[in-house]
Amino acid sequence: MNEYLDLFTSYLTVEKGLSANTRCAYSRDLVRYLDFLDKLGRRKASDITSLDISSFLAGLQKLSIGSRSRARALSSIRMFHRFMMIEGYADSNPAAIIEAPRSLHKLPQFLDSREVDALLAACLGDKPEDLRDLAMIEMLYATGLRVSELVNLKLREVNLDSGYLMTVGKGNKERLVPIGNSARERGALYLTLVRSLMDPDNQNPFFFLSRLGGVMSRQAFWNIIKKRSKRAAIWKKISPHTLRHSFATHLLENGADLRSVQIMLGHADLSSTQIYTHVTRDRLKRLHQSIHPRG
Repeated sequence: MNEYLDLFTSYLTVEKGLSANTRCAYSRDLVRYLDFLDKLGRRKASDITSLDISSFLAGLQKLSIGSRSRARALSSIRMFHRFMMIEGYADSNPAAIIEAPRSLHKLPQFLDSREVDALLAACLGDKPEDLRDLAMIEMLYATGLRVSELVNLKLREVNLDSGYLMTVGKGNKERLVPIGNSARERGALYLTLVRSLMDPDNQNPFFFLSRLGGVMSRQAFWNIIKKRSKRAAIWKKISPHTLRHSFATHLLENGADLRSVQIMLGHADLSSTQIYTHVTRDRLKRLHQSIHPRG
């Protein structure tokens, strides 16, 4: 069965046009799934049953893998078996009748305004990395970009003068996102004082660069967030995505409409954005209970 995985990965690239991150996620799920099938002695597509897939998902649950991750694994398996049918490698899709695990909507972790200020203050300094880190965190909080979108930003996609950037999100969909004044100022300082040193010949097309002038990786920026949050004495477990959550939550708390936030986040479905309304409602309820005489 493993020989079909390479064919499937090529199919995702050529036919579906999925991003490298999405293809990697599908591959990780399917490597684990195919290893499971191999241990069961399933050597051909026709050997696989719906019970096998249910057993695999049950095994993931025993490993304390969350419902959202199990649902994503099932999505990978469904697409894999659908591909097998399309290409004529199988006669049926045993995953078609399997129901996705129900997931409890986990409210996103976000920083309050004081914590955001503390995180930004933890980047202040005279070193080139300080100016770059401050510009990156300001940009992330100001725009709500995904970390992959941030590190893949090109110089030509950012217009600090007009205060907008163009990014390519999930499904290769482009969207225009406004940049706040603070992020514009920090970005301009970074370009003038730091990036020009990292890439003096201006040969690298990416906006944010590593210390050695190369492309900034997602993992490297994750480590920057961890280091800066520790310096800011923020003890929440935060990640670059926490700033995306903070961006959306603070917009809604200050009166932005849900549709505008959806567009800026690049959500295909409004239901993905609606989770932030639960966050703001819960916060308002706690605020009411703490200060109202009859709370």
